[in-house]
Amino acid sequence: MRADRLLSLLLLLQNRGLTTAPELAAELEVSVRTVYRDIDALSASGVPVLADRGPAGGYRLADGYRTRLTGLTDAEAGSLFLAGVPGPAQDLGLGADLAAAQLKLQAALPGRLAGRARRIQERFHLDATAWFRDADPVPHLARIARAVWDQRVLHARYHRPRGEVRRELHPLGLVLKGGIWYLVAGAGAGPEAGADVVRTYRVARFLEVDTAEDGFERPAGFELAAYWQESTDRLDAALRRRTAQLRLSPRGRQLLPMQFGAAGTRALADAGPPDADGWVRISLAVESEALAVGDLLRLGAEAEVLGPPELRRALAETVATLAGRYA
Repeated sequence: MRADRLLSLLLLLQNRGLTTAPELAAELEVSVRTVYRDIDALSASGVPVLADRGPAGGYRLADGYRTRLTGLTDAEAGSLFLAGVPGPAQDLGLGADLAAAQLKLQAALPGRLAGRARRIQERFHLDATAWFRDADPVPHLARIARAVWDQRVLHARYHRPRGEVRRELHPLGLVLKGGIWYLVAGAGAGPEAGADVVRTYRVARFLEVDTAEDGFERPAGFELAAYWQESTDRLDAALRRRTAQLRLSPRGRQLLPMQFGAAGTRALADAGPPDADGWVRISLAVESEALAVGDLLRLGAEAEVLGPPELRRALAETVATLAGRYA
């Protein structure tokens, strides 16, 4: 482990130039005393580390010195696909590998390209978690990820609304959607085993996970991205089977995409012309009546449900109940 840390220290000095001992310690997650010892070890091995004294001082490499010890390990190379999402990479147990891989890539780039890479990193950041929602607790994610990578059978205890179940799974891939991790897996036992039945599991709902020694064969022709797109399209079509007719104020037209996402955007694209007050009529795909009432209430007084009659009636009853409660 110390050899890896010394290499990381060397690459940090090469990529960043003058850096203080506390900054190096924070980056390497060690004590300042450990940084001092590692600096001495680098110097003893022939690396020209210079110490600049004073308030603006720190450690740097001698001008013109560059190392070519930038070969990537297997784990570091794999982690590069998560370079834009450091939080999820940390969840998967690849945070240290990703940091080391990025340092090695920066060290290997010519000066002009290395500077451009640093500017991009300084100016662009991807946050995959949705607004106003804490990320799911995923204590078993790293183990699941290892089983996906090693193609090992998983024995799991899983929480469903109807109760807990035990499953033998063939883990095929992990998907991060709106800050939530999902496992895509085939059935490893039971009547569906061997039938290429693939399902999606929310990682936060796994209560126990054990990795078996046994491996498994991936279904022929399975592609994770294609499965996920087909699965999400099928779910959206199954949920949004009803259509509501609405009148929307100008403010309601601004709120609709924020509250209903792509369904709201599509509805607005097909909206009729605005009336004298700027209100428009739209047809909006909604879920069941109970869910639709709650969703439509988020539009407040900026929308009026015109139909179907049972949805309008349910919304009126809910509003009347609320009015009575707050009278």
